[in-house]
Amino acid sequence: MNKWIVLAASLGLAGCSSSMCDSPWSRSDCQTERLLYQNDLLQAKILVGSGDLESLELAEALLDRAARDDQTGETAFYKAVLLIRLGPQTDEVLKLLEKAVAKGHPHATALMYKIYSEPYLISEADPERAEEYRADYANLDVAKSGYPSFERALALVNALVTPPPESLTPVAPQ
Repeated sequence: MNKWIVLAASLGLAGCSSSMCDSPWSRSDCQTERLLYQNDLLQAKILVGSGDLESLELAEALLDRAARDDQTGETAFYKAVLLIRLGPQTDEVLKLLEKAVAKGHPHATALMYKIYSEPYLISEADPERAEEYRADYANLDVAKSGYPSFERALALVNALVTPPPESLTPVAPQ
């Protein structure tokens, strides 16, 4: 009899510990919201990464919609990259990146390092501040696990903020 009580109690507790949001194919509102957030963020990342200036308006709308559910700083990071692509609006970019860094976003931290070490977007390098961001990166959970390494994060950041080369159009023979 005690075995049945323990079994029933453990099943009841297991049911309490998992929410409908965690169950695949559940039709709950929270599951739908989570899927829409993931979709908006994925589409925005693709559009921002593409470098197509005409797509940035849609990317911005998707990021704005995803921002309300973002807990990782990813929307603020990609919004900052989007603003860099449009022509740096340094104050707004720095605010967005600080917001993302505060939430522990590794690429935002790497981009802040780049900004203060090179300098990038600002007029003068600040090596001390750059090293603070490098140290902050080393304390992130992803850095402690080794993925992505700081060098890989910098490489990704460089790829995102470097404008894509103009498409080569063939020249007609004369």
